Amino acid sequence: MPDMLKTLAIAALVAATPLASATAREAEGIRYAQIPAGAYSIVAEVRAKPGKEAELRQATLPLVALVRSDPKNLVYFLQEDRAAPGHFVFYEVFASLADFEAHNAMPYVKDWFAKLPQLAEGGVQVMRMEVLGHGPR
Repeated sequence: MPDMLKTLAIAALVAATPLASATAREAEGIRYAQIPAGAYSIVAEVRAKPGKEAELRQATLPLVALVRSDPKNLVYFLQEDRAAPGHFVFYEVFASLADFEAHNAMPYVKDWFAKLPQLAEGGVQVMRMEVLGHGPR
């Protein structure tokens, strides 16, 4: 048993090293080194109409893989409020406004926006942000 505990402790130490942490971030698709100073970011939220929470979630979840596979996207998170199901917050980072606009022109983004009048209250509320600081941590 002590050998198993020792092995687990060593594995935990290796996983906690900066190299392992950086490798994990890269594997997950966050490309910090590619985020330029002044990058264009979005914090957006959308709220489901009453009774449409599951439908909005179902329509929105596929965006995660689609957006993260877009080479112009540097960071993308979709979050749902634990206290208010159907309240979604997006965090997206693109190198430039042009990259963000190209993203919004993608057919899957346009299709998602077309579904919103039936599923969401008030459309999408968007804060257009600028990334301060950049590069690996």
